[in-house]
Amino acid sequence: MEPGPDRVSSVIEGVLERFRRMVRSIGAKRGLVDADLDEVIQDVRIRLWQASKRGKPLEELGSSYLYQVATTAALEVLRRRRTHGADRSVDVHDRPDLPSTTWSPLDDVEGSELAAQIDAALQTIAIDRRVAVRMHLAGYDRDDISRALGWTDARTRNLLYRGLEDLRHRLTAMGVTPRRGGR
Repeated sequence: MEPGPDRVSSVIEGVLERFRRMVRSIGAKRGLVDADLDEVIQDVRIRLWQASKRGKPLEELGSSYLYQVATTAALEVLRRRRTHGADRSVDVHDRPDLPSTTWSPLDDVEGSELAAQIDAALQTIAIDRRVAVRMHLAGYDRDDISRALGWTDARTRNLLYRGLEDLRHRLTAMGVTPRRGGR
């Protein structure tokens, strides 16, 4: 009778716990970073599961078998990285300056406040410049603005350039400056 999946999983986790340091050191010797080492451990876990399906008694596995499995798993991770052009992994713990890709409620509040500040600053510039800048901020390019408003390209360029300059000065005077390295 074959042992149940829960029993196999617990045996695999026990084997991994006994040999985790060895498995990680094998990957580290090959230049893998923490994220890659976690992938090696997962690969070893899969290989142990497959061995159990073939009838290999996991409780009796020795260090030489695990060394061979871990080495094969580490080499497979390296091959996959090279195949996909990602042979240079960067550990995110070594890069604390990476910006977050998730949007938080604080970001929503800050975005709303910034939009209100931009709107207030826009209200203080000349109407033609304000219209050109609002359209620009809405995503229209200069040609679209010219066509929509019936202006020449030179007039649109001039009003947009001066309007953006006015907006920058007003925002700076309000204490609103660009963030460095963030969104």
